[in-house]
Amino acid sequence: MNRIPAFGLGTFRLKDQVVMDSVRNGLELGYCAIDTAQIYGNEAEVGEAIAASGVPRSDIFLTTKIWTENTSRGKLVPSLKESLTKLRVDEVDLTLIHWPAPEHGTPLEEFMSALADAKRQGLTKQIGISNFNIELTKQAIDVVGRENIATNQIELSPYLQNRKLVAFLREQGIQVTSYMTLAYGKVLKDPVIGEIAKRHHATPAQVTLAWALQLGYAVIPSSTKRENLASNLLSQQLRLTAEDMAQIAELERNGREVSPEGLAPIWD
Repeated sequence: MNRIPAFGLGTFRLKDQVVMDSVRNGLELGYCAIDTAQIYGNEAEVGEAIAASGVPRSDIFLTTKIWTENTSRGKLVPSLKESLTKLRVDEVDLTLIHWPAPEHGTPLEEFMSALADAKRQGLTKQIGISNFNIELTKQAIDVVGRENIATNQIELSPYLQNRKLVAFLREQGIQVTSYMTLAYGKVLKDPVIGEIAKRHHATPAQVTLAWALQLGYAVIPSSTKRENLASNLLSQQLRLTAEDMAQIAELERNGREVSPEGLAPIWD
């Protein structure tokens, strides 16, 4: 399983038994991709839930992300090995640089080269980036080649459509992974989304996720409730009309939810 699955399970902000239950429920319901990160502090619990699930490792696409403190050449590979131990796996399917962190001190060339080394060592099948703008993505391509950047995982929602960056990534053949697709739940109260949901006898979350999927993005929504995990999966069967898509396109408002100082780049 080398391609990035279109639909995955996010684990941001989920800890301890909560994340174990979410992963267990997700795998039982048919999710085949799990997204975690070093900074989430839940890799061990994710690993435990996967091990207990009985689902073959080959059937799960597992992603983790390198935190800024571990991006130096001396720390990246050892930190990823530690993540593998926590996750109880020999390799992950995808490893991302979590934030470009231009003020953190590790030059981009250094951490992209170290990430490529991790791939060469068989610690990760694919590598990629997260929260990179166009300029930094260009720099990453210069270091490892566009064919070696599996995805750029970026914040995307009906309120933050990031069209310039998305267009660039498409030109480069780099998969777009959307996080925060529901904008912390804000879009679920949007009247336009609500009307579209009524027309399709769907939920606002299903409409929003279907919108992202129809644009070709991979999505990684999270939930602590089994019924919501099941409901979200159904968005894969929902087909929005051209009119629906046009209405959602109008909701753009540069509504960014996540931009930590010192970690985030200058956004396009």
